[in-house]
Amino acid sequence: MMTMSYEIFLAMLGFGVLSAAVVPALSRRMGWRLPLSVPIACLFGGIGVGLLFDAIPTIDPIRQGLLVQRITELAVILSLTGGGLKLDRRIGWRSWASTWRLLALTMPLCILALAGLGWTMLGLPLAAALLLGAVMAPTDPVLAASVQVGPPGEARESEPRFALTSEAGLNDGLAFPFVFLAIAATADRMAETGRPGDEGSFDPPVLWEWLAVDVVWKIAAGLFMGWLIGRLLGWAVFRLAPRRGVSDGFLALGLTLFAYGVTEMVHGYGFIAVFIAALTFRRFERDHAFHSDLHHFVEQTEMIFLIGVVFVTGIAIAQGILAPLGPSGWLVAALFLLLVRPLAGWFSLAGLGLPRGERFAIAALGIRGVGSMYYLAYGLNHAPYSIETGRLLWALVALIVAISVVAHGIGAPRLMARLPARVE
Repeated sequence: MMTMSYEIFLAMLGFGVLSAAVVPALSRRMGWRLPLSVPIACLFGGIGVGLLFDAIPTIDPIRQGLLVQRITELAVILSLTGGGLKLDRRIGWRSWASTWRLLALTMPLCILALAGLGWTMLGLPLAAALLLGAVMAPTDPVLAASVQVGPPGEARESEPRFALTSEAGLNDGLAFPFVFLAIAATADRMAETGRPGDEGSFDPPVLWEWLAVDVVWKIAAGLFMGWLIGRLLGWAVFRLAPRRGVSDGFLALGLTLFAYGVTEMVHGYGFIAVFIAALTFRRFERDHAFHSDLHHFVEQTEMIFLIGVVFVTGIAIAQGILAPLGPSGWLVAALFLLLVRPLAGWFSLAGLGLPRGERFAIAALGIRGVGSMYYLAYGLNHAPYSIETGRLLWALVALIVAISVVAHGIGAPRLMARLPARVE
């Protein structure tokens, strides 16, 4: 093995960023049909670096939990801004029917199923199993870029692309109540016993407070603050400011951070607020080219975070983050990705009249990734779980994310290309 220096690490990471910039355009020009996506290349690049070089600092998401939480948090909220800006379809009960089904049925079914698998097959205590289900349920807005709609105004809103984009934009925030339930139950259990509260305590006071605060108030606050900030910013930019006097980069970053920070200050869900703010802002002068400029900046910034997170995940895998898993852990990961999400999605979309190919694509392409890492880091940072449980959860989440990166990275473009060009 060779010694890894800081300079070598920067060079490898820089190579990944350059590849993201050059390889897609080069592939199109040369007519290459590469089976590798940028996330796949970064994942295996990280694994290769971890195996080839020694003296790399150990990636420990338990001890470095706050750093992991903050980095993945930024990646997710930037992606949510991009998702909100590029949706052309107006919000409506019927026009967003597939989204509502995915949020109200698919996500809770995935939470219950994975929590059950973790409890029965892995022996996870109840609150830890619930946390596992909650962190893995959302479709990731960062890694799902390959199956989402195109930039604003490009009229590529086929039903599968629209459903997966809008689902990824909203279910990150709507999974948070279940994370908070696991946290509250764990903290209450520790208060009762004085020991790590992996089993959790789901007493009526815990459930009532969770329902009132974490479900009703925080969702309502996230929706309202997102709408308000999006409206005010749209009015300021398109009604007051000179059209050419606003910097797209500063505006995109400011919209993301301001909506998230202010909403978190009033104890609302910032993830919901960021997506709704971007969606509302897009409704002002919805056909203006400025929206494309904003989206372009967000997309490039988001890709930098994606490359870094996936690359480091590969290093962590090479360093043995999957060690706590036995055969049952691998089986749970496979069952979740190959059966639970596809079946839950297929069932939820029944009755919408979608062609079978589109229905299958929406059901099967629920990509897991950076958002799940954020939720797990947040949950373990805010609840007294045991170290052993935390490491087992990280092992399973890293495995599911890695499998999802590879399987969806290879299969998603082929599946989407086979669908008929039916645009709403």
